[in-house]
Amino acid sequence: MALFLLGGRFLKPRTDLKTAMTAIQQHCSSVASGRQHVNGVDLYYEQTGRGKHAVLLIPGALGSTRTDFGPQLKSLNKERFTVVGWDPRGYGQSRPPDRDFPVDFFERDAKDAVDLMKSLGFGKFSLLGWSDGGITALIAAAKNPNLISKMVVWGSNAFVSPDDLTLYEAVRDVSKWSARMRQPMEEVYGAQVFAKTWEGWVDGITQFSKRPEGSICMELLPSISCPSLIIHGEKDPMVPSLHPQYLLKNIKGSRLHLMPEGKHNLHLRYADEFNRLVEDFLEE
Repeated sequence: MALFLLGGRFLKPRTDLKTAMTAIQQHCSSVASGRQHVNGVDLYYEQTGRGKHAVLLIPGALGSTRTDFGPQLKSLNKERFTVVGWDPRGYGQSRPPDRDFPVDFFERDAKDAVDLMKSLGFGKFSLLGWSDGGITALIAAAKNPNLISKMVVWGSNAFVSPDDLTLYEAVRDVSKWSARMRQPMEEVYGAQVFAKTWEGWVDGITQFSKRPEGSICMELLPSISCPSLIIHGEKDPMVPSLHPQYLLKNIKGSRLHLMPEGKHNLHLRYADEFNRLVEDFLEE
């Protein structure tokens, strides 16, 4: 799940976006960017670092590499890692096309992510997935065991609960958000496109409630074989602890790291701690 207005990204909305954008601006001299034609769509990506260990950053709902991963693009060790950020189809700078949310949209994102990395010449790589991006990472890891070295996910869920549905409906209408909450995404998409795309996302994530147990990808978790780190902010109002606990129980050999003060955007709010944690895990 990647609801962000209550999940931490907008608790200090302008501050967090400014932090992410400042981080991007500071590393621009060492980043390559472009578009790669993948599965019929031109996908925007940014790449930095020259390490042997390739890492793909997967953003949350309506997110992009620039809005979601500034501190990681700036500060993850460039000698040890090659870091790739991207905008999934219909998000950020990977438009056109307009974003849609068919029942297989997470599977589609997972295939795009893997095929993007293959097209960039990476035969094996690790995944860092936030929120919706974590769901995409779970699916990609399950379906491509020979390609994925390691995986880190946070703010993610493998199923939709009744309580989740209540939350989605409560934030469906962006006109009820404060202007300050809407502004960062309106700057990326424009007001009308943002409102339409967000409502489409709510419909898209809600449709999983019609599946047995509200499954998004529950049945795939036992197929994940790569070393996996689950990070959970104990103050995340968007993702209750039952979700990371379920991942821990159902992904063989996975481990769970709790951040007592972490909210949904813990990788932005506590970027230094998060980056150290991730680097240590990836280098084990």
